[in-house]
This record gives sequence, structure tokens and C-alpha cells, in this order.
Amino acid sequence: MKQYEPLKEEIISAGIDIGTSTTKIVLSQFSLMNMAGGTHLPRIEIIDKEIIHRSPIYRTPLLTSTTVDIEAIEKLVRDEYDKANVGSEDIKTGAVIITGETATKQNAEEMIHHLSNHAGEFLVATAGPDLEGIIAAKGSGAYQYSKKTSKTIANVDVGGGTANVAVYRMGRLCGTCTLHIGGRLIEFSEDKISSISPPVRNLLKEWNSTLATGDVLVEEEVKKITNYMADVISRMLTRTMTAEDKVLLLGHEPNWKEEIDVIMFSGGISECLYRYESKGFEQAPYHDIGMMLADSLRDSQSLKGWSWIQPDETVRATVLGAGTQTTEISGATIQVETKDLPVRNVPVYQISFKDGFQKSVHHLKDAVKDAIEIHDPQQEGQNFALYLSGLPYVGFRDIQQLAKGLLEAVKQKNKTDQPLIIVLESDHAKVLGQTLVAQDSSQSIICIDQIKVEHGDYLDIGQLLQTSVVPVVVKTLTFHS
Repeated sequence: MKQYEPLKEEIISAGIDIGTSTTKIVLSQFSLMNMAGGTHLPRIEIIDKEIIHRSPIYRTPLLTSTTVDIEAIEKLVRDEYDKANVGSEDIKTGAVIITGETATKQNAEEMIHHLSNHAGEFLVATAGPDLEGIIAAKGSGAYQYSKKTSKTIANVDVGGGTANVAVYRMGRLCGTCTLHIGGRLIEFSEDKISSISPPVRNLLKEWNSTLATGDVLVEEEVKKITNYMADVISRMLTRTMTAEDKVLLLGHEPNWKEEIDVIMFSGGISECLYRYESKGFEQAPYHDIGMMLADSLRDSQSLKGWSWIQPDETVRATVLGAGTQTTEISGATIQVETKDLPVRNVPVYQISFKDGFQKSVHHLKDAVKDAIEIHDPQQEGQNFALYLSGLPYVGFRDIQQLAKGLLEAVKQKNKTDQPLIIVLESDHAKVLGQTLVAQDSSQSIICIDQIKVEHGDYLDIGQLLQTSVVPVVVKTLTFHS
């Protein structure tokens, strides 16, 4: 690995959001610089983020109602790269986010892998509903608002198929929740209903309603549904959902404890409320309940009980969050083998040293055994990263002992030729990595630091940059208390 030089470096990030209704792309340029003094350990940080290209808002291309048109999406991505005069080889980081009901299409996973192999060396984050809500809150400005104030804010990102909620207080994620509420859950063709999504059909069944596909559109009947959706959002925010409401719940119930002070709406339905991009929307008109749902949110007496904060972005909140908010930069004192990078979708297993260094080293073998049982129970070769947290001050003998313990512990893995991936919060990665290599030169090592993760997170680690750091996407797929 080349010796560290305090360079300023610029890299390009791609954010691609493939949602239920629309697909968007944003290209950003990150400026990296060493923010430590000349006599200190280098600390590379992202000092500036500039959006260099925003695509139009496209209708998400589908072959059928259950199949994404992979070729059409790849062409769309390449055309936007051409407009920005950026080649796929220029993309160093970023994320593809498949959101809402599109994530359930038959070939969604195939498309993710196709794009990651053909559209650049970006890192891939397939969004579960929790992650989607978190990214949207960062792209909408809700996260930044919570950092600037002492208020608890709920960002409600309502798209075509789902409403993804993330609650923040002073920059801390308090909780998430997702509902089957969106503009395309009922669609029209001329004056008739052309489709009703399964969650709404279940709701109509609870109501003993006979409303069905092919019926002539009666606005009062549909408005009853959108008004109910607005009320469910209100009850979700106060954590008072009824048993009937839960037919629209996707995943877990609201899991924050704080009382919400202010609310923010982003997503396609938010665009119906605020019209930031009216020109683009004239090119892609709705044939669904989007406008009626926006009216119901605006008119809801229960939602008027909160102060509404306008978002920085409406329909582009998720793609901007994906392109600008998902990447972290490792420390510069790391040990990696470039041939092993990038790695994607690596689950994190945390080993805490809070009970003392010697005791923790003694239990490394049990910890790795537990990690295998959790992440690779069938011994099929799923690799994982070991996050060593709470390391005290360690000297030469301690590092030697730690390296020996790790190498012994990972011999339990079925595929011993996999890279040993170590993540540290403190600046020990280079000395630990080099010690591991010295003790076993046959063991491939990826040892990075200055990254804070949690048990259950997933990691993407990109290629080594000129500044001897690696871009890292931490994918928090579940809520952490």
C-alpha cells in the first residue's frame, strides 16, 4: 500500500433512486482533505459536497406490474452519465436505492447486481423501509433541522407505495415506521379504477366495501380512503394506531419514545403539496390517488396539530440522501489489500472490550463462533466484519496478543481464504493490520478505522483512494435504541 500523502482529492458519488412511481439520479462531487496537522495522524474528511447533475424525474420503467425493465433503467442511467460527461469508471461511491413497492418486484435483486456491475464502482444499498426513511430524512433536510434545534422532528416520506417515517432529535435517530400509504395504491384509467393494491383491498375488506377494479370512479368513496390514510399517519405519529389501522402497517410498529414537536413531508406526495418541481411533474402526470392523498394530508385536522416544516427537497429527497449522505470516509491509517476491494453487503458483528482487554481477547474464539452461527449458519461462505469496540490504550504486546487471538478465532470459518475484515473506531487499524499480516502472511486483511457501526449493520467498502482512505457505506437496516 502506498505511503500516505496529504493530498486533496475529489471523487464522484452516484445516487440512484428507483421507486414505485419514479426513478431519479443525482451525481455529486465530494472534496476530501486531511484535516489533521502535519505532525498528527492524518484525518481525511469530506469537506465539501457539490451536486453536479440532477436527472429529470422519470417514470420507473416496468415490463409488467411485477417486473422491472432492467435494460431500460441501465440505458436511463448511462444517458444521464453522458449528459453529465461522467463515465461509469469515474463513480467511486454512492448508492442504488430501490424503494417502496419496487423493492418487491420479482427481479429487483437482479437489477441491483446488474447496475453495481455495469454502472460504476459505487457501493450498493438496497433499502429496506427503515433505511429508506432514514435516507429520505437526510435528503429532505429533517435530519439537519433536528441538529440545529432541540425539537423532535418526524420526516414522513410519502411516495407511490409507502410512507416511510424517520424521527430525529438533535441529530439522533429516535425511530422509524413504514405504512402502506402512497399515491399509486389506487390507479385510474379514464373514469374507472384500473388497480387497487393488496393492502387497500384488505382495508376495503375490513370495511365490507365492494369497491373493486373496473368500478366507475366515485370521488367521495376514494376520498374516504385517503382521509383515513391521513388519520392513520396522525395516529402512527402519536403511537396510537388501532387494530384496524395495522392493515396498512409494513413491518414493525412505531418504535420511538419521544413526543414529536414538528413534522415534515417529503416524497412524491410532498411535491403535490409544495410544487417545487412543477415543470417536471407536468411531464409525468398522475393517474392515481396522489393529489387526493395530498389534499387529505393538507386538510387533516389531526395533522394540523403539529407545526409543519417545509422540506429542502420533495420528490428528490431520497435520491439526494443516497448520493450525498450515505458515504463515510475511513481513517488513513488502514491496512487493505486492493485485490479484495470492493466488498459489499458485509454484516457487522460487534465485539466489545468494555469488560477488559484480557478477558475480551480470551473470548474472541467464542465471539467468532457466535458470529458464524448468526451470519453463516450453513457454512456457505457468507463473510462478516468484526467491529472491535471499546478498545483501551494498547501497547505492542497487546496488539501481538490481539492479532494472534483473531487469527486463531477465524480458523473456525469454513472458507479460510476469505479476507479477515476488521473495523475499529480508534486509530489502530494499520498497526493491527500489519501485525496480522506479519503473523500470517497467507491471511488477506481488510482492517479499517475511524468508522462507527453497530451490531447488525451492513457495510460496503470501496476501492482505495489516492488519499489512502476507502469510502464506506454503513447500512443501518434496523432501528437501534
